[in-house]
This record gives sequence, C-alpha cells and structure tokens, in this order.
Amino acid sequence: MTKEYKSISLPKLNNLEPNLESTALKLMEEAGELAQVIGKFRGMNGEDVIMEHEEIYDKISMELLDVAQVAISMMFVLEEKYDIDIDAKISKHIEKLIKKGYMKG
Repeated sequence: MTKEYKSISLPKLNNLEPNLESTALKLMEEAGELAQVIGKFRGMNGEDVIMEHEEIYDKISMELLDVAQVAISMMFVLEEKYDIDIDAKISKHIEKLIKKGYMKG
C-alpha cells in the first residue's frame, strides 16, 4: 500500500538572509543540478555511467532534497517578508490538483 502524502520537515536556514530573487535563482541552480544528475544517469551527456544504480539514486535523492530545501526557504521568505499564508496556499494547491484530476478528493 502506498502512502497518499509524503511529508518532510526541513529547517529554516538561520545563517542566511535570503530574498525572493536570490532564492528563486538558487532554486533554478538546484533544479539544474538535479537535471544534470538524471541526465548523466541516462547517458545524455555521452559518458558511460560507471556508478551503481544505488549510488545514482542516492545522488538524485540528495539533489532533490536540495531543491526541496530551497523551495521551503522560499516559503519562509514569502511568509515573513510578504505575509503570505503558506498553509492556506497548500490547501488551494491540493484543491487545484483534485480539480485537474491529478488526485482524488
């Protein structure tokens, strides 16, 4: 049986002063690194893959967590600097997913 939700809890980074623009740029950087690892795994860069699948999936997981951390950081920025209620946005997001047929209500 699969879980219906995946919950992760990532910290607010307390040694940075991110803003919307710097966080958006970092998010794109991390997404690019994730794409690079997947592309390398799929042989899209022309190199032979010499890593075991477990190592590759580990690298993909770590890059995905970097993407998630920056996305969470951007949520903190939106909450703290722009007074956005992220919990309310999550509810609206889930409603949108249901409406589009990506998940059942």
